[in-house]
Amino acid sequence: MEAGRIGFRTVTPDDYALLEDWLKTPHWRDWWGEPEAEIGYIRDMVEDRDTTRPFLFMVDGMPAGYIQYWFVGDHLEEPWLTNAPWLAQVPADSIGVDMSIGDAARLSQGLGSAVLKAFTEGLRAEGHGTIVIDPDVANKRAIRAYEKAGFRPLLVSRESLDGTDTPVLIMVQMPETARKTSETTP
Repeated sequence: MEAGRIGFRTVTPDDYALLEDWLKTPHWRDWWGEPEAEIGYIRDMVEDRDTTRPFLFMVDGMPAGYIQYWFVGDHLEEPWLTNAPWLAQVPADSIGVDMSIGDAARLSQGLGSAVLKAFTEGLRAEGHGTIVIDPDVANKRAIRAYEKAGFRPLLVSRESLDGTDTPVLIMVQMPETARKTSETTP
């Protein structure tokens, strides 16, 4: 995957139908919530009721998936801390990232790693340091992609977002990890 072919643009209301279609597909339903609720969260982001920043990632100018970043410090309060106690274990100035590829036919082709690497390079250029991502421990494809983008396991919490006793994996990309990955990736 050529990084030069990847771009990002802010989600607008015109993108809701596309996002809703993606949210209804099986590879999204496995890892995201109910489509109606998720599109509501994205609307809140677009309309500035949530500080999370939503983007479409583009390949050759065409929408290929969704990526967002959020501020850990904005979630160091209830109910977030009860639902995700790991938030208190990462630096408060960390940025969290979530993403998904739009079309299932593009999975397992290196796109996720390339997009995440390009996106985090942009976040670093804006001055952000620690970047975290919290894949489901069962999502092995995502974990491999995040590792290729320079993320490393930081902690595994036994308490999931819904308070059950299931593992939660938190991965981190520190500035020095990102540099090493850039130096070794063609």
